[in-house]
Amino acid sequence: MAYRSRGRKQAKKGVQLTIMVVGASGTGRTTFVNTLVEQPLLTHRTQTLLRDPENPRSEVDPVLAQQAAADAHIERPIAIKPVNVELEEDGVRVALTVVDTPGFGDGIDSEQNFQEISSYLERQYDDILAEESRIKRNPRFRDNRVHALLYFIAPTGHALREIDIELMRRLSPRVNVIPVIGKADSLTPQELKAFKKRIMEDIEYYSIPVYNFPYDPEEDDEETIADNRELRSLLPFSIVGAEEEIMINGEAVRGRRYPWGIVEVDNPDHSDFQRLRAAILQSHLTDLKEITHDFLYENYRTEKLSRSVGGADAPDSSILPEDMATQSVRLKEEQLRREEEKLREIELKVQREIQLKRQELLAKEDSLKVLEARLAAQGSNHYE
Repeated sequence: MAYRSRGRKQAKKGVQLTIMVVGASGTGRTTFVNTLVEQPLLTHRTQTLLRDPENPRSEVDPVLAQQAAADAHIERPIAIKPVNVELEEDGVRVALTVVDTPGFGDGIDSEQNFQEISSYLERQYDDILAEESRIKRNPRFRDNRVHALLYFIAPTGHALREIDIELMRRLSPRVNVIPVIGKADSLTPQELKAFKKRIMEDIEYYSIPVYNFPYDPEEDDEETIADNRELRSLLPFSIVGAEEEIMINGEAVRGRRYPWGIVEVDNPDHSDFQRLRAAILQSHLTDLKEITHDFLYENYRTEKLSRSVGGADAPDSSILPEDMATQSVRLKEEQLRREEEKLREIELKVQREIQLKRQELLAKEDSLKVLEARLAAQGSNHYE
């Protein structure tokens, strides 16, 4: 199914966006997020070892460092940590939620990592499904569905690892997966180019449906098509992040200084950071949200309701992709029919209760009339 980029049609009112960042420790996940929002939103793991965690230049606390070394063998489970921040992009207020996943890939067995992330994504869909099933909606309900998952691939210079393939393959049916190479400045330009080519070959070989900036040649304008083609050619995005500024010819820029030169975060010749940031927070924000709702959520909703209608043993694969939309409409109609039947039952019950009350009142009125007639007759006899 093709989806057009509708980023330029964003309403000027505020929008809500949720992104998840996943990657092993050391892939630049935290630095990227802090560079993205231009503030220290996430805390580096090494900061917990400093005498003053709020000051990145603070000295390392030897006691904390010794304790961390002693506990290094302890395997810690993955954590899911949403953090909220407000940004303004091109005149639009963006209520951004960043879902961090510290601990991913740190253990020997990654199965728990996949299950934790997948369960989190599906819980957000379940919350929406439950809210849609209510007769009276909650006006303060917050939609926490994840619209994009940025997966940070370690800059090994080789092929994708098994954990990379399994993660993207499992989660692509539930979220828009965007692959990025963290700390891309650790590779030479030639190594980086070859690495990106190898990654896309692996993604195609394993049929991983990552978010590839889709467009419709028959419906989208030339500018949109060209923009999406360019973004697609950059996959996976090579990212360099920096939380501090350095001076270059008297101008402060975000970058990293090396013995062989300077890598600038916002220079498109050095990093894809600005192109990715603009795509997520501006041009493709609406498209990411629409695909999440119209395609990914609807597929999940259809599967969920199909299992509910067909029983727990009904196979998920019984519905072909081309039948998803029709099946979803049918299930929505079935759900509405059931709700209407419940409302009719309630209405009939209320009508029956009203009828009984009316009959009781009529019976009481008849009793009062009989009593009044008796009293009147007794009074007439008394005067005679």
